[in-house]
Amino acid sequence: MPLREIRILGDPVLREPAQTVDGLNDEIRSLVEDMFETMYHAEGVGLAAPQVGISERVIVVDVRDADEDDVGALALINPKVLEASRAKDKAPEGCLSIPGMEEVVERPSNVTVEGLNQSGETVTLEVTGLLSRAIQHEIDHLDGILFIDRVSPLKRRLLMRKWQKSRAEEEGS
Repeated sequence: MPLREIRILGDPVLREPAQTVDGLNDEIRSLVEDMFETMYHAEGVGLAAPQVGISERVIVVDVRDADEDDVGALALINPKVLEASRAKDKAPEGCLSIPGMEEVVERPSNVTVEGLNQSGETVTLEVTGLLSRAIQHEIDHLDGILFIDRVSPLKRRLLMRKWQKSRAEEEGS
């Protein structure tokens, strides 16, 4: 299971809506395995296929040790939110594709999500807490949305300035 390169803000694949997966095959299973390994190596709790340069509707999430919703490692193919609570929750979010950046994002506190699991079976999950937030964050990636798109214009400008400064410093070193 090779590690995949995580695409960074500025890569066009992060802004494109991902394609629906037509069927579970060995290529998708291999992608899922690689995504889990890449996510764990980067010490993340979620990863979407566009983040590794693949414009397919595939996400992986694992919030064990970080949340009360301990469902373990979860892969969803063609995930979609069926229902979202009216109740909102605000919490800090970061992203493996925007390293070093973090901001408070408001999202529905609970969602019902449906998708295919690694066995090709349709699963429907009602999730809360960090698992809900992580799944919503990763589904956003499938739609070309980044967490910085979910903050106020002022906070987004500040984050972008900080991002540009950190990139310039990295290139200068």
